[in-house]
Amino acid sequence: MAKQGDWVLIKSTILQPDQRAPQVPGDTAGVPLVQWVKGRLTADADIGQPAQVITRTGRLVSGALVEEAPAYRHSFGSFIPELLKVQEGIRRAMWGGEDRP
Repeated sequence: MAKQGDWVLIKSTILQPDQRAPQVPGDTAGVPLVQWVKGRLTADADIGQPAQVITRTGRLVSGALVEEAPAYRHSFGSFIPELLKVQEGIRRAMWGGEDRP
């Protein structure tokens, strides 16, 4: 159970597919518009249960509690050998060798 004041992630549905604008592309129009918001809990809550948070900007937002202490999980992807070759080529062209900064 997450406690009041804990930093959490909540999820709420803004629009159902049938409420989406007609000009939205088909693949987008077929799914709900969902918002994910991080903030501090206003009251104790369990994962999956309704919760309210106060965001860093002071907004009060409601949704289902998804995660306690959410972390960033993005990356810049896997190593790409071709990009290293490009970088080395640029260094040679600019400074005449790979040993220079």
